[in-house]
Amino acid sequence: MSRRTTVKSLSFCILFAAGTIAGGSSQAGMINIAMVPVGDPGNAADSTGYGSVSYPYSIGKYDITASQYAAFLNAVAAADPYGLYNSFMASNSPNITGAGIIQSGNSGSYTYSVVAGHETFPVNFVNWGNSARFANWLQNGQPTGVEGPGTTETGAYTLNGATSTAALMAVTRNPGATWVIPTEDEWYKTAYYKGGGTNAGYWLYPERSNSAPSNMLSATGTNNANFYQGGYTDPTNYLTPVGAFAGSPGSYGTFDEGGDVSQWNEAVVTGSSRGVRGGSFFYLPSDILDNAPSYDRYFLGFDPTTETGLVGFRVASRAASVPEPGSVVLLLMGALGFLLCRVSRTNILSPCAAWPASGYD
Repeated sequence: MSRRTTVKSLSFCILFAAGTIAGGSSQAGMINIAMVPVGDPGNAADSTGYGSVSYPYSIGKYDITASQYAAFLNAVAAADPYGLYNSFMASNSPNITGAGIIQSGNSGSYTYSVVAGHETFPVNFVNWGNSARFANWLQNGQPTGVEGPGTTETGAYTLNGATSTAALMAVTRNPGATWVIPTEDEWYKTAYYKGGGTNAGYWLYPERSNSAPSNMLSATGTNNANFYQGGYTDPTNYLTPVGAFAGSPGSYGTFDEGGDVSQWNEAVVTGSSRGVRGGSFFYLPSDILDNAPSYDRYFLGFDPTTETGLVGFRVASRAASVPEPGSVVLLLMGALGFLLCRVSRTNILSPCAAWPASGYD
């Protein structure tokens, strides 16, 4: 094999690996999740006692959507032994409002599709265990296969078939996990902290406001969210697409932490309930059950097996705990540069022409 062929082959291999690590994999069905970085590590807690996070992290810009969750189902839930799908996901009424995911076929060959126009609605009717299994799937690289070790049961959380209240209450975040359900503090910080330092203070509402928002569906209004106020924001679909209130982001760029669906977090609230935060389409923004104001909390939490149209989830990432993709790419590119220098060090146009000619054979 010639030196030129060797360099071209090595270049391809390294660049392919770099693209894969950086998220450029060509695997069919892979989903992309928009994340926003959350800085100001070591920020002070709110007067409620929540919101202080000592490390940088990222969190989903939006709730997980119907199309993203359907991709997950199509990858792992052909038989669905752990109940990742709820038939109410396909419903549409004020009391049973699903995101629009439809299951077809028979067990062992189930497929999933999303009602046209509902692709970016937030997924709902997911319990805490469903959310943890989705995080595991992300942690494992979005594989295709049956629900089990390496797909849904291991990774960020060790579930191993856990579906009961007691079993799900015992699950904890594994060391080194990079795709997770947010802790309550991680969720709270992105919803209410003003940012720009470690003692910047907190907003009362997730739309960067101390005044209750309007429920008018507006892409330009600066204090709007999807909730009930004398009527539904969308009386036809009830849910609204994630990010529809484009002029009402949180301080770090998240959307819909104060409306559409409430969201699971990792908190253990009681011996039989996990944390839920955020507003939903069904309640007033000041309702103690709605939880959009920072002082409101589902004080009893929800049983982790609960599946309701009012609750979905978003994910967080502790990317800081593993090498950043860019750093890995730089290392790989450095290795490529070294190999190029070995082959072409006598070429005056080589970037390594000034390197000593001896000592590299």
